[in-house]
Amino acid sequence: MSNILSYQGYTAHVEFDAEDQILHGRVDGIRDMVTFEGATVDALIADFRAAVDHYLAVCRQRGEAPQQPYSGRLLLRMDPATHAAAARQAEAEGKSLSAWAIEVLKRAANADRASR
Repeated sequence: MSNILSYQGYTAHVEFDAEDQILHGRVDGIRDMVTFEGATVDALIADFRAAVDHYLAVCRQRGEAPQQPYSGRLLLRMDPATHAAAARQAEAEGKSLSAWAIEVLKRAANADRASR
């Protein structure tokens, strides 16, 4: 079971509000607030898509570039010992540190998804 929606490159997590008996969510990875809700799954998905479309239309009307949720660039800061150990492991596997880190992060991200 997944509680993640995707549309036009944007993703969102869905939650259920038991008190109000409604499904709701917010687009992830951008500072702008793009929210949606629905009483049914079909209504929720339709409102999510409408919210993303509306966000993109408002950005066009304002002449602004819409925020993009994840550029694909990630800057990590860590202690030098961890950096050195990761570099040694990458070298031992015949990979660049970047390629090795991507593989490790993908495995970790997929393992988290599989455990839900």
